[in-house]
Amino acid sequence: MSSGNAKIGHPAPNFKATADYGVLKADEGISFRGLFIIDEKGILRQITVNDLPVGRSVDETLRLVQAFQFTDKHGEVCPAGWKPGSDTIKPDVQKSKEYFSKQK
Repeated sequence: MSSGNAKIGHPAPNFKATADYGVLKADEGISFRGLFIIDEKGILRQITVNDLPVGRSVDETLRLVQAFQFTDKHGEVCPAGWKPGSDTIKPDVQKSKEYFSKQK
């Protein structure tokens, strides 16, 4: 694409990706703030869509990616607010009681 004599190094937006992911507000030609975490197998693991005036958290996105990687590797459950090194939940009713007995 070029504008006058200057070349722009990216394609003009056509909104295909935002339409495909359902975050396009077509009547206004804008996209909502969408975040999609897709793993290496192409499986959609998490979706966040915010209204236009609210951004997303890079720290929370990183935490989610780390949590998915941890659960895939260890087969345990990461509770809300989990951070690397924090306690996890064993995916078994009896074994999970150990985690919940420590909670206040």
